[in-house]
Amino acid sequence: MKIGLDIMGGDFAPQATILGAIAAYNTLPAEHRLVLIGDKELATSILQENNIDPGHFEFVHTTEVIAMGEHPTKAIVNKADSSISVGFRLLKEGHIQAFSSAGNSGAMLVGAMFSVKAVPGILRPAIATFIPKLNGGLGILVDVGANADCKPEFLLQFGILGNLLAKYVYNIPEPRVALMNIGEEEEKGNILCQAAYPLMKESTAFNFIGNVEGRDLFSDAADVYVCDGFTGNVILKLAETFYEVTHSKGIKDDFFDRFNYEKYGGSPILGVNAPVVVGHGISTPEAIKNMVLLSKSMVENSLVDKIKLAFQ
Repeated sequence: MKIGLDIMGGDFAPQATILGAIAAYNTLPAEHRLVLIGDKELATSILQENNIDPGHFEFVHTTEVIAMGEHPTKAIVNKADSSISVGFRLLKEGHIQAFSSAGNSGAMLVGAMFSVKAVPGILRPAIATFIPKLNGGLGILVDVGANADCKPEFLLQFGILGNLLAKYVYNIPEPRVALMNIGEEEEKGNILCQAAYPLMKESTAFNFIGNVEGRDLFSDAADVYVCDGFTGNVILKLAETFYEVTHSKGIKDDFFDRFNYEKYGGSPILGVNAPVVVGHGISTPEAIKNMVLLSKSMVENSLVDKIKLAFQ
């Protein structure tokens, strides 16, 4: 297996991404190979500074970088030799089996749609994230930003995608899928939720348990929480703040420590024809390592093939 890593993406690249690649190399089985995409000279220099043989990695040299603030579509089109654009070209051509980056998230989404494209039958790919539960488990929230405006059919598909991620990557045998809403009753919510509810209720593709409220998110009420990308992104940013606030106040608590984004590495883009993971812009080496390991897990568990089968 070859896993592509954009070493130029992220606020602390390439130092953090190279150190993360080293940590991932020390964890990956020998038959797995990391392909570092970006400035080869810079990467080699950092590896040698850390007494690491560059021969442990493959390199694809690029000369351009898509900055965090650039317009995603324009950047993908105009910067053909950027690390993100080249990464997606390698993924499309099958030279790598997965691609991850802590760079411009919009460019990652656009790049995925332009290169490997959406799985046939998928109306809109979605981005998933992971929510810690008070009982020690893990919940999955879909969507967290790919689709700010949604149709009811999108939410139905998000339920299917989240269900497959939970079942095959996180080994939850019969994931409970819930619709994030402002009340538990079937008739509650805005027009989107009211229209999505019957679609999800009638679906045989997953175990739908109905509506849940924001206060249920960290409980064991469900395994997969479905919402539009606008709502999901607000929830995600609020959840990330829990760790930052408790950490800044010197509060040490195992539950709040699990809000640290480093532990999860990145967010998978679900519904495209290859494993793609988007990391946090402020990713540390630990986060980069876990982003690579998530990519590996998606490939090993054939998640994309299972999504294609579900949407045939």
